[in-house]
Amino acid sequence: MNKLTVIVHCLVVFGFVCVVAEDVQHAIPPEITSLSQTKPTQEEKTAIAKTEMKISDYVRSILKHYKQKDPIGLPVAPIPDPMSIPPLSHSFTIGKMNMQNVLLNGLSKFRIHHINVDLQAMQCEAALTIESLIVTGNYTLSTWLSRYNGPFTVKLKNVFVQAISRLEVEQNGQLEAQEMKMDITFKHIDMNFEGLGMFASMFQGIINSVGTFVFDSIKPFVLKEANTNLRKDMNEQVHKIPQNFTNSISPLDQILIEVRKKIRTMNYDPYKINDYNKTAGLLSVQMTNTWITGLSSIHRVGNITFGVRNNTVTVDIGVGTQKLEGSSAWEISLGAGMLSRAGLLVFTVEYLKVQVVVSQSLDTRNSPELEDIQLELGNIQVRCNGAGTLDYVVEAAVNVLPNILRYQIMDALESPIKMRVQEELNAINVEQLIEENLATLDEQQKNGFAGML
Repeated sequence: MNKLTVIVHCLVVFGFVCVVAEDVQHAIPPEITSLSQTKPTQEEKTAIAKTEMKISDYVRSILKHYKQKDPIGLPVAPIPDPMSIPPLSHSFTIGKMNMQNVLLNGLSKFRIHHINVDLQAMQCEAALTIESLIVTGNYTLSTWLSRYNGPFTVKLKNVFVQAISRLEVEQNGQLEAQEMKMDITFKHIDMNFEGLGMFASMFQGIINSVGTFVFDSIKPFVLKEANTNLRKDMNEQVHKIPQNFTNSISPLDQILIEVRKKIRTMNYDPYKINDYNKTAGLLSVQMTNTWITGLSSIHRVGNITFGVRNNTVTVDIGVGTQKLEGSSAWEISLGAGMLSRAGLLVFTVEYLKVQVVVSQSLDTRNSPELEDIQLELGNIQVRCNGAGTLDYVVEAAVNVLPNILRYQIMDALESPIKMRVQEELNAINVEQLIEENLATLDEQQKNGFAGML
């Protein structure tokens, strides 16, 4: 597998798993997410294995869920539906209404409107839509005229839920989910209070105000419950990250430091480029033993963002390197070796920047797509020896022309590079890649997700 294939595979799987992992996090029931943060004993591991569902089963259920044309909610998500609401009380100028046995129905029937993850700010903004939320219960209305009671229904239509969550580094070096900012709005409301009789028509304006009162009463309760539970579940997950962070460097940049170490341990720095052989008529050119160093100087250029919209994950990544240095042994022969020259080519590239936007449908039967790629190459300097008087000609051609025509060259390269990357993306079976890594996730689950970084 060549280097381009490895990079493309990592990019797609990393982006997709980040979003799926967010879904899995909210799909795992409390008995699993409340595991001790300390290393479990063998007895605890045995007990856990008997009671919890493997994380691979959750991932498979979510992948199956997003194969639907219109996926609603999340499978096995621990969302209380219906949600029990404390008794409500509302006073009018002519009386008082009490509501008991109040239930909120429809919270689990949401659709993802969009999700935006800003890795630099460690912030996630998400929005959900719900066609209707239905509040049911029993009411008692006491007025100076009479007493009325019966069941009631309040239907909120076109509900929009928005939440912003943020992670920060605490003094102990652990990531901690901060207080979430959440809001719920709706566009239309319908009400039905049975048993009001003539009172409903006589005091229609008063009854109409009840619907707004019901929404305003349950909204703080729902937001508080969601904020507390989601924040608790999120912290239980992020506390399992074994790496400690520092306030002086963003967690994203600290992760990139680990990526640099991985590049070196995987023998990508220095990196050996495949030998080049080209023959055109009587002229033959060979470049062998070509090495390039500096790839592990990779760093973030701008922001790295993830987004979900229309059930499609979009990853926007900008990375760059510092100075790259390389060398290559070259040989030019003419007339089947009758005349040949050989020498050493030494070059430096000031920097290389790449901005890539890749999208992947949550329906993993579809291949990822390269939305955009932008390349930027720094100044190139070449030193050549072995060609005699031709050394100066080679150096002038390589050092002067690319620097003059740099942007034209990059524009010319972007189209074929995009086609080549898309070819690699088309060959990726995302569903198979995820399936192949589920066993590793199950093993990490048994160990309490320790040592994942």
